[in-house]
Formats: sequence, C-alpha cells, structure tokens
Amino acid sequence: MEQLGNMKLYTLEEVKDELIGKVGTPERDKHEMEVAEAINAYFIGAAIRKARKAQNLTQEQLGERIGVQKSQISKFERGKSITLASMARIFKALGIATASLDLGSFGKVALW
Repeated sequence: MEQLGNMKLYTLEEVKDELIGKVGTPERDKHEMEVAEAINAYFIGAAIRKARKAQNLTQEQLGERIGVQKSQISKFERGKSITLASMARIFKALGIATASLDLGSFGKVALW
C-alpha cells in the first residue's frame, strides 16, 4: 500500500490477496484456474467465430449443420458451454478435419 495525500493506493496483487486470498491458498488457486479456463474458452469461441465467418456462414446455418439452435452457436462463440464433443462437431462441420492437443513434453494427442 502506498499513501498519496489522504488516499491509500493498493496494487492489483494486494487487492487480489485481500479479496481472493494469497497466492498458494486453495481459494486463490481456484480463482486463477477459473480465469485461465475462461480465457481459453474465449479463444476457442473466437476461433469458431473466425472460421464460421471465413466461410460466410451465419450462426443459424452453422447450427443447422450440427443440429443446434442459433443461440447455442452464439454461446459457443462467447466461450460458454463448450465441451470437447461440441468443439469436434463444430470444427468438423466447418471442414477442419483434424485437431490436436499439445501436452508439451508428453507429446500431442489427436482430438478428432
């Protein structure tokens, strides 16, 4: 904390320590994991949107290809409710025949 006149200034880390818990605590670890998962889901959703738009498809048209409503495609594109099975259906419907998961030193795993 830093004092500036009558105001107390806190760093982001100090606020997170106070509100969520210090680094290494179960609460903080859970929060950091949830943030990382949300960011990854966002990037997957952005990739879905980009691939759909590159093919000049509407959300409704992509939904028809995989058997879901337009609203579900919207959720996927916003990074919500994405499962490995739904990703496989979407990307296959978009003509992306293969995908792999890079596990670093453990190698790569084919997802579909």
